Amino acid sequence: MGVGVAQSLAQTGHRAIVVDVSDAVLERARKEMKNGLRAVALFKKPAIDPREVTSRVTYTTDYQALSAASFVVENVTEKWDIKKDVYRRLDEICKPEVVFAANTSAISITKIGSATKRPAQVVGMHFMNPVPMKPMVEVIRGYHTTPATLEAAKRFLAEMGKDCIVVEDSPGFVSNRVLMLTINEAVFLLQDRVAEAVEVDRIFKTCFEHKMGPLETADLIGLDTILYSIEVLHESFNDDKYRPCPLLKKMVDAGLLGRKSGHGFYRYE
Repeated sequence: MGVGVAQSLAQTGHRAIVVDVSDAVLERARKEMKNGLRAVALFKKPAIDPREVTSRVTYTTDYQALSAASFVVENVTEKWDIKKDVYRRLDEICKPEVVFAANTSAISITKIGSATKRPAQVVGMHFMNPVPMKPMVEVIRGYHTTPATLEAAKRFLAEMGKDCIVVEDSPGFVSNRVLMLTINEAVFLLQDRVAEAVEVDRIFKTCFEHKMGPLETADLIGLDTILYSIEVLHESFNDDKYRPCPLLKKMVDAGLLGRKSGHGFYRYE
């Protein structure tokens, strides 16, 4: 999702630095942005110039490149140990006045703030997939997040052409506290053979006029992200209604992650 954030920034005239763990991952990011720009070019009026947009994006494995950044949007996987280490490094490298926006599905923004020396400058910024096509962002106020940080986050999003809804900090916030439970229950329906995947999704699309069913949405987000998020909710609330479906765990173990692996509840070319 970080690629989508970088693309949205570059499309609106900003320079973006994409930092990831290896050159191979960064190469996949370049291809993903190329494909993303092709999709946007079909709908964006006036048309964008893909070469101009990509020229504004730098790819690197070196965190030191962020020493000049004016705003950081973190998009690390939903594993607390990994996120905590990333924030420790960001805190050392970035300028003191820089705001950290956590693009997380479920982890508490207050907890993330506690991993830094600047909890007042940490805010949640929950983007939706695909980022360049979605106009709304769920913004989360942590316990120590100041009004100035919230205003900086709103300005940042407005410059990207996006609106936002501010909510209070709670694991899963509003969107994923509801969505992850829905997707997990849809996987239970599939596991219990109540209906096939296409039938589950068709009920949501035809009866409720949703654009996508819950299992199609899971494939788009990534089944590993769904599993990690529901595990965070289960651990945070200590409530069995968030217990991960065994079929979801099995699919993640098998590498069936959805669109990004080419196979989830559906197959992709």
